[in-house]
Amino acid sequence: MTAVDLADASAYRHRQGELLLELLSEEIPARMQRKGLEDLKKQLGDFLGNGGLLPDDIRGYVTPRRLTVIATGIAAKQSDFHEERRGPRIGAPEPARAGFARSAGVSIEDLVERGGYYYAEIVRVGRPAIEILPKLIVEAIEETTWPKSMRFPAAPLHWVRPINSILCLFDGEIVPLSLGQVPVGRTTRGHRVLAPEPIEVAGAEDYLERLRRAYVVLDRAERIAAIDGGLKQRAAAEGLSVKPDAGLLEEVTGLVEYPVVLAGSIDPDFVKPVTEGGLPPEVLATAMRTHQKYFSCVTADGSPAPRFLFVANNLAPDGGAAISAGNERVLRARLADARFFWDQDRKVRLEARVSALADRVFHAKLGSMLDKTERVERLSQFLAAHLGAAQAAGHVEARKTAAVGMDSRLRGNDGEELVWLARRAARLAKADLSTGMVGEFPELQGVIGRYYALHDGEDPRVADAIADHYKPLGPSDTCPTRPVSVIVALADKLDTLAAFFAIGEKPTGSRDPFALRRAALGIIRIVFENGLRLPLLPVFVMAGSAFASNGSGTPDELLVFVVDRLKVHLREQGFRHDLIAAAFRPQGKVDDDIARIVARAEALRAFLDAEYGVDLLIAYRRASNIVAIEEKNDGRFYDGEVDPLLLQTPEEQTVFEMLNHFRDDATSLIARDVFEQAFHDLMRLRHPVDAFFDKVTVNTADRALRDNRLKLMARIRDIMNEAADFSMIEG
Repeated sequence: MTAVDLADASAYRHRQGELLLELLSEEIPARMQRKGLEDLKKQLGDFLGNGGLLPDDIRGYVTPRRLTVIATGIAAKQSDFHEERRGPRIGAPEPARAGFARSAGVSIEDLVERGGYYYAEIVRVGRPAIEILPKLIVEAIEETTWPKSMRFPAAPLHWVRPINSILCLFDGEIVPLSLGQVPVGRTTRGHRVLAPEPIEVAGAEDYLERLRRAYVVLDRAERIAAIDGGLKQRAAAEGLSVKPDAGLLEEVTGLVEYPVVLAGSIDPDFVKPVTEGGLPPEVLATAMRTHQKYFSCVTADGSPAPRFLFVANNLAPDGGAAISAGNERVLRARLADARFFWDQDRKVRLEARVSALADRVFHAKLGSMLDKTERVERLSQFLAAHLGAAQAAGHVEARKTAAVGMDSRLRGNDGEELVWLARRAARLAKADLSTGMVGEFPELQGVIGRYYALHDGEDPRVADAIADHYKPLGPSDTCPTRPVSVIVALADKLDTLAAFFAIGEKPTGSRDPFALRRAALGIIRIVFENGLRLPLLPVFVMAGSAFASNGSGTPDELLVFVVDRLKVHLREQGFRHDLIAAAFRPQGKVDDDIARIVARAEALRAFLDAEYGVDLLIAYRRASNIVAIEEKNDGRFYDGEVDPLLLQTPEEQTVFEMLNHFRDDATSLIARDVFEQAFHDLMRLRHPVDAFFDKVTVNTADRALRDNRLKLMARIRDIMNEAADFSMIEG
């Protein structure tokens, strides 16, 4: 045992306000560590603050075995509490006075008379921190939540894994915690293998230093940097590069307390190109990453290298040679299994596997994966025809190869070819779900289907669409760009939305078990990033037609859901929420064309960034407010035609002519989605409208003249609203 030095302990007793708390447990899952630490820090800060002991600073550390919080600047005692509480009026019956005194915690003789009332002066002397810390710390621990937790015999609480011991010191003194049979004191332990003996510490600084000497890198950021640097250094030493993988780096950091980067070899037969009998690079990478937590290495040209890197949690006397050899044996067996699946799967054509999807349930209320496949196939045909040959012509790549027996079907114009390719890709997109490779490596669905499609002689565009149709899987994933891939990816996500809305499985709050928000965002990104002109309402009508009998999930509901996701997406791109709302509702109608909405929002933002745009917005509001007030007062709408014979002033005449010009020219621009020019034309209304308000009296005694001027202002409002709903703009 490493004993704590008495002089060190004495020094810590004279420091003010330092709390050291460590919970040493069995291994905490890597994915839960960061959130668990943040929750413990928050709970501890909240309870200390509520107890009058708010610290100046709280730091947290987490490793696979421990959560550590160091709080500094905690007062030695609570502040004294002073309060003056008013009671009943003077002369009130004695029971009323006695009850008030009792509630205030004072005697009836201590009540003070002042200003016609009895007052109780309450004084509570603050308690020393060491007396109240045990209760506050235990409450913080009990309130810390985990995605999954468990009970264990030693402690009367739920925790992510059994707690072996707790180290808890305040200014060097042990804080006794009531946590069942869990030992509480000044003892911790270092690395499980390299320094397993108990270690006694005097305080936070001593704790950090002793753990470092005991082969524990407590700081997560320091471990990440050490692993990242070690990986790059080890790969560079062999003339290779490590394949970047932030997710794996994050996960591995949560698996080790003392990271040591080691390397191993891969059997060259597995690393050869596919055409020469090797495994696909994606299979190699997935086998190493998912099952073994290994990092892939690549050569200068980006091809897989016959080496892998991994992170050990130990310093081996032989430099890690035996550890590397053991990992090589494990990987060789894993890749041999993959080779078996690879060889066996290719004996059956993808097309022959489609019927097996009938045995695979998509959802109990929505049928099988074959049912979904057939729906996606119909949607793909609809989308391909809707987008049309003209749009596809600029994107469709030249056909490199055709599947056996397909030549006659592929003859014809680009539109017909695109429809056929889209249907074919949709038909085969889910077929690889019944392969042995996907059964072993589910992450490869779609990706491995592409290889099998190419092996079967399918058109490369069909094969690419099979691989791409799940994309984008998240905000960091790329979107498909090839036309066939785009169509099938859209169809798959559109069907998912329509299907689950039809059975009433709509996201609520944070609950979204079928990832419908992700599907909606995927649709938005595919349409936006590919510049597609795709009105969504008719597409939702088509997607929902398969579920018309359910009576739920109408096209309008689906459109509103996707529009709400688009609002979030645009806000993340820096658009103001009010500009987004204005762009969505020209003329008070929800737009269903994503590309048009974004173009209008961009033009509107540029328009309002200019001084003339802000001035015109002020004029719009003035006209709109006057018309709204008078329409309410008169019980009618002033939306009729303006009578040019009743225009008495030059200012009226000028505005009338400008509005006619805008209706004839700028309205045409809006219809053609040339929003920047349309808003530029709007700018010319600024001075005529300002002059109108300066020179013209709207509410004149002449009723006909008043009505005509209100119609003129209503036209200002309505024509501007054709470009965007200016009533939604704030500021």
